[in-house]
Amino acid sequence: MRVLLAVFAVSSLGGCAFMPAHDPNQAWIDLHTNPASQLRAAEVDDKPLDDDRFFQVEPGSHELQARLSFAVDGSDVGPGSPALPRNCQVRLKYAEFAAGQRYRLVAGNIGFRPWAKLYDERNQVLAKGREGRCGEF
Repeated sequence: MRVLLAVFAVSSLGGCAFMPAHDPNQAWIDLHTNPASQLRAAEVDDKPLDDDRFFQVEPGSHELQARLSFAVDGSDVGPGSPALPRNCQVRLKYAEFAAGQRYRLVAGNIGFRPWAKLYDERNQVLAKGREGRCGEF
């Protein structure tokens, strides 16, 4: 019985428990979106990332690229239409990433259009993203 409880406890930890340690010499950017969407880190300064769950960058200026997958509500497509899946890039440039600081990249959509904002630890908006291409990639 103890073994079964231990297996259950370990399996219920989820992916966040296995995140790498935050390097205090770099800035850490968490990703957030609504439960119906998926936000994944893709590139920093046009270089692909190995892990799509977060960004970790050196201090200074960087352009972040993330992928946002969401469904456009059928009412935005046309009367009686089913939801339409959409996969879009969002790009965000910020010049003042600081070592040891945590940031949040929050993304969502309004109809067909994705949006993204970068927040600091005090919940202040630091930068707004722009829509990249949408489609299969």
